[in-house]
Amino acid sequence: MFSRTLLCLALCATATSVLADTVWLKNGDRLSGKIKFFDGGKLLLETDYGGAIALDWNKIATLESDQELLVKESAVGGERAKALQPAEPGKVTLANGEAPKTVELTSIQQILKPKPLIEDFVWKGNIDAALDYKRAERDTDDYDVRLKTQARHGLWRHNGQAEYNRELRDDVLSTDNWGVEYALDRFLTEHWFWQGRLEYKRDRIEDLRRQRTVGTGPGYQFWDNELGAFSVAGLLNRTDYEYANGENDNFYAVSMKWDYNRYLIGKSVELFSDGEVGKPLANAADYTLDAAVGLRYKLTDWASLNMKAEKDLVSGSEGELDETRYSLGFGVGW
Repeated sequence: MFSRTLLCLALCATATSVLADTVWLKNGDRLSGKIKFFDGGKLLLETDYGGAIALDWNKIATLESDQELLVKESAVGGERAKALQPAEPGKVTLANGEAPKTVELTSIQQILKPKPLIEDFVWKGNIDAALDYKRAERDTDDYDVRLKTQARHGLWRHNGQAEYNRELRDDVLSTDNWGVEYALDRFLTEHWFWQGRLEYKRDRIEDLRRQRTVGTGPGYQFWDNELGAFSVAGLLNRTDYEYANGENDNFYAVSMKWDYNRYLIGKSVELFSDGEVGKPLANAADYTLDAAVGLRYKLTDWASLNMKAEKDLVSGSEGELDETRYSLGFGVGW
């Protein structure tokens, strides 16, 4: 009996430590769980009864947590609080030993778990792979691998992408291309940023063998939180083409890039789309399009199934390109 009592107490203590945070809403409701993240007007609370719940920040009266959290009241500075203690409605107390500090909830821009070296460093990304083997009157082997990652620290954000596509039809190579891109964003305000980017594409099959692009321009971040992100950027680019016959071409162009993702159905399904549409300045007929849209279904916190459609179009140039690819595959995310 005594051992059973100790077991119950241990289980209760474990449950309390796992779900030690409390959020009081302005309507009088009280929710218990674990605070995961606050950004973009949404507080993500992990619960054992409803999974991850996104709460509107303006609906919260106060909150409590025994976690060590980084509370940021500006884009650069932040205070590392040992715990959060409830205060009067509209406020919260940052507990730091002998010098607690009570702040307005409206002054807080971000709450996240501090990192050991760089406190406000946030890194996310995913790798999607699709393999398609068809054995029939005409055999087809199709490989499609894509990496997309993003890291942010303070006012700087690094964006990286890499992609490889290969297809064989009856053992004859019909598609063989890869590309890499790096973009650096410097935030000027909470939403506006300036971007510089480098891009390189290589194709061993099509007439247009190499594409190199350098660009810069302003961008706008509509939102970026645990439920998704959406940003656009307008760029002035210098692009160089190299064709299979050895000829070269270069031109200046304007383009618009977009990057969108949104979690649906309790963060189990993700809708995503990214791409760029461009227009050379010297020719009224030419344009380019490189876009992808798809769905990602999360199997676990890190594994997912994905379905995607991609379009790569270069119109009006010597080596015109028009490719559409559909893929279904497996991915990992972080």
